[in-house]
Amino acid sequence: MAKLSNYFDYRVDAQGQRYMAVSIKGMTLLRFPAANKGTAFTLQERIELDLDGLLPPLVTTLEEQVDRLYTSYKKQVDAISKYQFLRAIQDRSAVLFYALLEKHLEEMIPIVYTPTIGLAVQQFSSLYRTARGLTLSPQNIARAETIMQKYPLIDVRMIVVTDASAILGIGDQGMGGLSICIGKLSLYTVGGGLSPFQSLPINLDVGTNREELLDDPHYLGIRQRRLEREEYFALVDQFVSAVRKVWPKAIIQWEDFTKDVAFDVLSRYQNQLPCFNDDIQGTGAMVLAGLLAACQRKGEQLADQKIIITGAGAGGIGVASIIRLGLLNAGLTDQQIKQRLFVIDINGLILEEEALEHYKQPFAQSPALFASWPIKGNSPDLLEAVTHLQPNVLIGLSGCAGLFSQTVIETIASQHPQPILFPLSNPNTHCEADPADLIRWTDGKAIIATGSPFPDVIHNGKTYPIRQGNNAFIFPGLGLAAVIGECHRISDGMVLESAYALADYIKANAADDDIYPPIQDLRKVSTYVATRVLAKALGEGSAGRTDLKNINLMKYVEANLWRAEYLPCKYIEEIAE
Repeated sequence: MAKLSNYFDYRVDAQGQRYMAVSIKGMTLLRFPAANKGTAFTLQERIELDLDGLLPPLVTTLEEQVDRLYTSYKKQVDAISKYQFLRAIQDRSAVLFYALLEKHLEEMIPIVYTPTIGLAVQQFSSLYRTARGLTLSPQNIARAETIMQKYPLIDVRMIVVTDASAILGIGDQGMGGLSICIGKLSLYTVGGGLSPFQSLPINLDVGTNREELLDDPHYLGIRQRRLEREEYFALVDQFVSAVRKVWPKAIIQWEDFTKDVAFDVLSRYQNQLPCFNDDIQGTGAMVLAGLLAACQRKGEQLADQKIIITGAGAGGIGVASIIRLGLLNAGLTDQQIKQRLFVIDINGLILEEEALEHYKQPFAQSPALFASWPIKGNSPDLLEAVTHLQPNVLIGLSGCAGLFSQTVIETIASQHPQPILFPLSNPNTHCEADPADLIRWTDGKAIIATGSPFPDVIHNGKTYPIRQGNNAFIFPGLGLAAVIGECHRISDGMVLESAYALADYIKANAADDDIYPPIQDLRKVSTYVATRVLAKALGEGSAGRTDLKNINLMKYVEANLWRAEYLPCKYIEEIAE
């Protein structure tokens, strides 16, 4: 492995023991989160590293620090206070942050990621405390390469980048988008075992069209309207070019780009460097895995399902695209898929028309489909489509709260004894239906998963666990495989394999009624997904590490997972290659 930084690095001594070499001392070391152990520095380390007298006398263990901080965490009054508390720990000690997060994973993921991350994004400027990651804008994009060369982490392998144009279900958030990248990378580490010292959050601040941000005197982003097509892509081109030069082995995950550019960004760069869009491909793989698990539970095949997807943004079309790949792989023809997979946007069922956006075209239906239906508008709405198409799968990625009405759900329930209902929009306030209502309207017969965490539902004396369809079951494993394999591309085959791997994990490990695993299984899920995707990448020639072909990949992946642990610290005046 290349060195991590000029300030610190991992080493192995003559006895084979791992340690952290540091080239900084004293208060500077205590202010550097990658190497700071706080009260866990031993007495000898305190003397050698000029920390003597700067810390309380008691030397504590990592476990004792975690327990002490969890006590303080529980005293925080609301979700955003808990978020700020955890971010403060992350900015003080990376190892301590991840050890705490790992121990209380199920409780804290809704704080560091959805749904609380949406509030953190919206309040970014007022919550801002200290620098993390990079921000590139029209003011500094010409210096992008120099900025990256001076960044304190040298061996960056995973970049999560956004332009903040379509954050979750809350839209254009300008500078606030950096928080979503920070949250994603937290899951890469705690869930996928990716070293936090090889990852980097980046916000492309190309302006904002949100008036409340432009008018806010405390807003920290650039105060201009969003760059449009030519200027926009010129900036992104410069960003990509700088990444290729400075960090040639880095994977880029495109995050929360509006549908108007998300597909163009992916197609423009996916053959230039290894990259993927989590909203398009990660969401699609996650949903396909859930469908496969639901079919297994019902004793049916994916090819037997009739599916309606609501929402035709990056998420909706991304899900439709991956399901389409799954159906093709299951043996269906394009024409057969057209008869089983339907997408509805704000205007109704997507129809063939001359001005239709290119990314919607594979899912457009002929008006002949509904020529005999009594409909009110030019295209069938959700209730009309459900009534006449009689789908047994309904997936929500619309961001429209309450879209799955009682009438819609009772109509589906009257047509199918065990419908599959996935209201996946997040945060919770944008979810298409409350799962408690879905349970009640279907008398507990529906198979349900949501995009954000919801409490279990009790109906007629029975408890129904509500599992979360979370992209975190896909992207950490997919990204980790690409990093370990030093992939030069992330193919459709790798994305599809991540879905099959998750479905197989669910089949082998989850309870009979579970469509997705519990969040507490995230590290195990990601390790399994990474192993399967790495094998796929090696088999199809997408991986640069051809030396991995004839080894036990599961053991290799497990051996290369980063773990939250303190290592002995030794001062090295200059950290060289």
